Amino acid sequence: MTRESPQAPIRPRAHILHIEDRSRMSVTGVQDVESFNDTEVVLTTEGGELVIAGEGLSIGRLNLEDGQLTVAGRIDSLEYSAARTEARGLFSRMFRS
Repeated sequence: MTRESPQAPIRPRAHILHIEDRSRMSVTGVQDVESFNDTEVVLTTEGGELVIAGEGLSIGRLNLEDGQLTVAGRIDSLEYSAARTEARGLFSRMFRS
């Protein structure tokens, strides 16, 4: 007879934004990427939904296991809103477990 140990509570990841010269941005605490194109990147983060708007935007690095993302291009604005809990992100739908 084996006894399973209780799961440790999941701790939220730190949510940090770092912007360099409005042309490069790193984000931690990323849970999912809802959508992206060259003018807008929509993320679900520990801090809520984050919309990054600009021109020539591209995702340089994405690691959802570690909650890290880098974006390059001209960053014009960042906007937070409450996370949409019923919506599933693009990468969640592509890589179902």
